[in-house]
Amino acid sequence: MAVTTHTATSKPATSAMTDSPQAFHVMAEAAAAQTKEAYEKMSAASAEATDLIRKSCSTAVDGAQVYNNKLLEFAQTNFKVAFDFAQRLLGVKSPSEFMGLATEHARKQVEILTEQAKELAALGQKVTLATTEPLKAGVTKAFGHAV
Repeated sequence: MAVTTHTATSKPATSAMTDSPQAFHVMAEAAAAQTKEAYEKMSAASAEATDLIRKSCSTAVDGAQVYNNKLLEFAQTNFKVAFDFAQRLLGVKSPSEFMGLATEHARKQVEILTEQAKELAALGQKVTLATTEPLKAGVTKAFGHAV
């Protein structure tokens, strides 16, 4: 029977076993720094998005208020026109006078309603643009930073 003897070799002071905790520590610090940086960027982006949405909502509310005021103004105008027409009808003496008055009123009413519709459409477009353009610019800016 042959006997084999093993001799122990000594490890150098900088072996993989002693370097491993140090390397892990360095990697952990780097990961923590990257995480902190990502958190700060996301926090800033979130604050910016919140501010952008808040401003857009405020613009939308202001625009809706202006639009509603315009609707009320038109309703008041239309009521006055209808009331004036009713008063004029009280003075009608003949069917031909009635037909002339009704035709004139209908023509004026179509003109007024057409103009009011144009104003409301323009106002609606203005409010929509004022509300969405800042959002569009903010999203474009955000995607520009992300790329």
